[in-house]
Amino acid sequence: MKKVYIETYGCQMNEYDTEIVKTILAGHQFGFTEVPEEAEVIFLNTCSVRENAHQKVQNRIANLKHLKRRNKKLIMGVLGCMAQNLRDELLGDNVGVDIIAGPDSYKKLPELIRHVEDSGEKDFALTLSEFETYSDVFPRAEAGINAWVAVMRGCDNFCTFCVVPYTRGRERSRDPFNVQDEVRQLAGQGFKQVTLLGQNVNSYRSGEYDFGRLMKLVSEVDGIERIRFTSPHPKDFPENLLQEMAGNPKICKHIHLPLQAGNDRVLQVMNRTYTRREFENLAAHIRQLIPGVVLTTDIIVGFPGETDAEFEETLQVIRELQFDSAFMFKYSERKQTIASRKYPDDVPEQVKSERLDRLIELQRLISLLKNEAHIGQKFKVLVEGPGRKTGQVIGRTDGNKAVAFFSDKLLPGDFAEVAIQAASANTLMGELL
Repeated sequence: MKKVYIETYGCQMNEYDTEIVKTILAGHQFGFTEVPEEAEVIFLNTCSVRENAHQKVQNRIANLKHLKRRNKKLIMGVLGCMAQNLRDELLGDNVGVDIIAGPDSYKKLPELIRHVEDSGEKDFALTLSEFETYSDVFPRAEAGINAWVAVMRGCDNFCTFCVVPYTRGRERSRDPFNVQDEVRQLAGQGFKQVTLLGQNVNSYRSGEYDFGRLMKLVSEVDGIERIRFTSPHPKDFPENLLQEMAGNPKICKHIHLPLQAGNDRVLQVMNRTYTRREFENLAAHIRQLIPGVVLTTDIIVGFPGETDAEFEETLQVIRELQFDSAFMFKYSERKQTIASRKYPDDVPEQVKSERLDRLIELQRLISLLKNEAHIGQKFKVLVEGPGRKTGQVIGRTDGNKAVAFFSDKLLPGDFAEVAIQAASANTLMGELL
């Protein structure tokens, strides 16, 4: 039984795909190790969304080459979005990579490994599929509290900054009852929470089922007590999903709603297909229907052509909408994207950094104020594991906020009622009731 070592980079979808890869390989009599030095096959499951992700993987490949010098039979492969995007670069003579496989080609991995073993030649599988959803592969979910479940693959939005449609292909949705079966299996393994994944879950559609109906179907699984999802797109938020969230106690009251920019011209050249006003109206509608909902977002600063005045509009939207937290990034030009072909990356790096610093400072203050407003409130918290201090545990509220408190009895997966006594920008601190 050959031992395989896998490292995963990037998004939750990559975490889920690694579980798919393990299931496929286990079905062909491969074993697994947590130590690269013990492996006969090493895979890096990669991300292409930002430049630093590329650099991390390239550095890691260079670091692992010494293992190939010690073991001439060691096979090293790159999976995922970076494999799809950089075939020629990765398969260069001196790189050290033997196999590359894109996100729709994981069923071919046993065949690729055998071919490299038998021939000594490099091999790859990079075909993007219009149909592959891995519905026949129930992933080997690692023991834990939360399990990822991909309900769809690919993306049809073609935001000009994003490489996903070129690395993961076009949108296709899984059968809803197949999704429910996977969730039922996860509940049987002891998972209490699932997070439904898709590049744009709002676009989910299978027969008569849209995403709102799918969420209801998943909530009918016994044993699952919390359901989350990521990420929706503001352009097509289904009303029935909001209604289901408002009335269904299993669906967590947290929505990650990517804004990306607060200026209409920038949003247009990003191909986000909504205006600032439409986004603001949607956020207000969500808060009206779901009181207490936690809203988080994504922001990109320094998109090509973004002026100081346009960036100020983004800051203004952040002040007005008061997100609980945000993922904030400098624009990073990606190969193959529309932006890389049409829009010069003309905002100086120093300007990008200054804008990002201002944005982070503003959001940190808002996050602190939002969290301090919870002092004195009580929350049902799902324990995830130990905290930083001895005797401390950390868990999450329904709204996905981290809560640290002391307990010598609670274990991961337990629920606890906690009174909030203090807060930082990132964490609530409480007392077990």
